[in-house]
Amino acid sequence: MKLNYPVKSVFSACLAYAAIGIGYTSEVQAQTAKVIKVKTDHSIAKVQPNMWGVFFEDINFGADGGIYAELIKNRSFEFAKPLMGWTFQPKKPQEGEILVVNRKEANTANPRYLQVKKQTDDFELVNEGFKGMGVKKGLRYDFSVMYRQSTPGVKLVLLLKDANNKVIGQGSLTPDQTGSDWKKQSASFTATETDPKAKFAIGFQGKGNIDLDMISLFPSDTWKNRPQGLRADMVQLLADMKPGFIRFPGGCIIEGTDLANRYQWKKTIGPIENRQLLMNRWNTEFAHRPAPDYYQSFGLGFFEYFQLAEDIGSDALPILNCGMACQFNSAEVASLDELDPYVQDALDLIEFANGDVTTKWGKMRADLGHPKPFNLKMMGVGNENWGPQYLERLAVFTKAIKAKYPDFKLIYSSGTGPDGDRFDLLNTTLRSNNADFIDEHYYRPADWFLKNAGRYDTYPRNGSKVFVGEYAVHADNSIIGSNRNNWQSALASASLMTGLERNADVVQMASYAPLFAHIDAWQWAPDMIWVDNLKSYGTPDYYVQKQFSTNKGTDVVSVTLDEKNIIGQDGLYASAVTDQTKKELIIKIANNSDQAQNIDFDLEGKMKLKSKATNEEIASSNLNQLNSFENPEAVSPQKSAINLKGKKLNITLKPYSFNVIKIPFNQ
Repeated sequence: MKLNYPVKSVFSACLAYAAIGIGYTSEVQAQTAKVIKVKTDHSIAKVQPNMWGVFFEDINFGADGGIYAELIKNRSFEFAKPLMGWTFQPKKPQEGEILVVNRKEANTANPRYLQVKKQTDDFELVNEGFKGMGVKKGLRYDFSVMYRQSTPGVKLVLLLKDANNKVIGQGSLTPDQTGSDWKKQSASFTATETDPKAKFAIGFQGKGNIDLDMISLFPSDTWKNRPQGLRADMVQLLADMKPGFIRFPGGCIIEGTDLANRYQWKKTIGPIENRQLLMNRWNTEFAHRPAPDYYQSFGLGFFEYFQLAEDIGSDALPILNCGMACQFNSAEVASLDELDPYVQDALDLIEFANGDVTTKWGKMRADLGHPKPFNLKMMGVGNENWGPQYLERLAVFTKAIKAKYPDFKLIYSSGTGPDGDRFDLLNTTLRSNNADFIDEHYYRPADWFLKNAGRYDTYPRNGSKVFVGEYAVHADNSIIGSNRNNWQSALASASLMTGLERNADVVQMASYAPLFAHIDAWQWAPDMIWVDNLKSYGTPDYYVQKQFSTNKGTDVVSVTLDEKNIIGQDGLYASAVTDQTKKELIIKIANNSDQAQNIDFDLEGKMKLKSKATNEEIASSNLNQLNSFENPEAVSPQKSAINLKGKKLNITLKPYSFNVIKIPFNQ
């Protein structure tokens, strides 16, 4: 891959670092300082409170097997292969003792269940989990199952086993009711060891007939200790970012490979056992990364997404299908005269989120435990759709939604990339129609990011706003998996983001994508946060995103070099904001050079700056440096104190560094 970085020897880089370490007594100190002017008084744009957000898609086992803490795979036997994920030990039961029964006519949402007619020797039904189960010593695990039995007689022994089949947790459950109706029963037990690749077994003892469904096992340390909730460590990484919004549930899964496989939000709310499982469209998307066991149980559904956004103080940003399946797969569309159900889904979602409890969908929200509205302000219609057929369908959606909710904001796709015929058609047409937001996506090499830091400097200041809904630096195909999330990709992103921030009156929202990836089960890379069955860590990209989202400020101010925006001169990229609430001037500056750079900041204006400031610096001389489970903060912010001299600030930027300089002020 062609890089836009001057490359010199490791020796010269070491000299630069040595110079910094001894107080700049070498050539770094002798350099003529570049003078960067910051006009502190004059706001040139307002920064939206929700500008920097996160994008969640159920890719890379991000939901089931990821943030949704369920440990049992295929808990209701609805995968294409009904017993995928399950095996029998020590041997398979006799023929007829175990059947998977399909009651599709009676229950289309959850048709299959396991019928056990126990007559012979004891056996175990073993679940492998999602690439194993992460089990923690001393933690309580909560088991539940739906069952029915005509006569009692079968006892269930609950066993956690490590990778070597040693029992590391044990409980039992004796179903205590009989009859034709389904019952739910629970039991809890504590793990005695930690193992990232454990498994769970149900031992069947005694004789009798019993039907089982929704076999479930959750750790007790979920986010906010909610039963059947989310993985707390993964949510905490999001909460620490203080994102302005969460975009969900994707992504391409909204479209589906065909319309039958599309995401339908109404099937993801209500009792867990009534949420209809769907094959994840990433199941078969990449031949080189097959995922035949990738399905969506929708235990993480739209109610949980809204709840998560509320928990961490973010706006909810749902994206809905516009009547078009993925144009790279089937390109199937609903005819214009059959769009009503799709449009009604959008209208009903607004009512579900915001409606009074006397409305149909507002009452549904209240019945789920949230009578207070979620205050939904916006939604996206379609994802990476394009062409005249998309514009035709948008017109139908826009007319219906704006007629009922005129102030509600709608976000429209600009296609699959930031340029070309698809982009030009949509961008031009949507702007002429005064679209609220146009969603731009770009997955490009590092040098594209560096060359496009000034992309929005010449965009129209009025009219449609930009939502950069998906972006990430993509290295060439020789770099795979988590190795793609190196310091080079994060630094290039930071450099582009200074251009997004400088143009906050044009680009009002932005989110890196995708968010999560399981180290043993990914389909797509890079990703912001990598997880295994027990741990999670933020990549260098995570820390760059966090620096912007936690230091967004309220007002953009001018920062220039030789009276020009700083968009790559000598490898420098910069933006500046003031935070009128925290009373801080915040300068963000990236040095993409392999040389340290001496900078004099000339802070113009009447603002009364304090003499003590801080610099939060992310730097590495190695552009291939990664974070990892073993060293999760190898590339992360390091805070140091710096001093002003009146309205002047001198600082030396390390090679390959991103710096957030915060200067307190008195009004």
